[in-house]
Amino acid sequence: MDNPVYISLSRQAGLLKELDTIANNIANAQTAGYKREGALFTEYVAAAGLNDPSMSMGRLGAHYSSFLQGELSRTGGSLDLAIEGEGFFLIGTAAGEMLSRAGHFMTTAEGILVNADGLAVLDEGGGELQIPLEARQIAIAGDGTISADGNALGKIGVVTASPESMSRQGANLWQASDGYEPVESAKVLQGFIESSNVDPINEIARLIEVQRNYEAGQKIFEEEDERISQVIQTMRRP
Repeated sequence: MDNPVYISLSRQAGLLKELDTIANNIANAQTAGYKREGALFTEYVAAAGLNDPSMSMGRLGAHYSSFLQGELSRTGGSLDLAIEGEGFFLIGTAAGEMLSRAGHFMTTAEGILVNADGLAVLDEGGGELQIPLEARQIAIAGDGTISADGNALGKIGVVTASPESMSRQGANLWQASDGYEPVESAKVLQGFIESSNVDPINEIARLIEVQRNYEAGQKIFEEEDERISQVIQTMRRP
């Protein structure tokens, strides 16, 4: 395969993956606590002979996530929580403890505090939190302490981890490979939800840009195919 085709193929594959990433961001623009994902392209330069030109190849090198805080929207729900500033809620899953910024919580029939996917919201010690079904008033302090009718029940786990060690596990869960530690000065807001930090207008603009780049790459394929066809026809002539 000729170098131009190799270069264009590598670039096109990366652009397709970036289109998927942008589409996922747009789809989650209204998902509470969602963090925008981006793509990083890298360039590979292959050295050639003394009198030959080198070859530069661009490809999708990695993905990254933006942990900028989304807008905090007031809901008034007693179990709707948002973290202002640093921190993640601690969530229990079958694969272990995960982190999340999505704070739309509720209780099960047994009174266990869970997130929108039915996963347990954990306390600072990694245990489940149970709210009495007969409780009339639920108050959650800024440090995450939950009280039902004036009686303290426990404290919601608010932790932090190195962004470099965090990997996305679905839209709203993160796994910290290097572990996590509690946030000493957590600021939990009751009756609020953190919105997605995706800017739909910027994402749509980027989508159009990537689509145009992809179409330009397709044109290179077409021109190269035409060039090769002409070469073959010329070689077949007597």
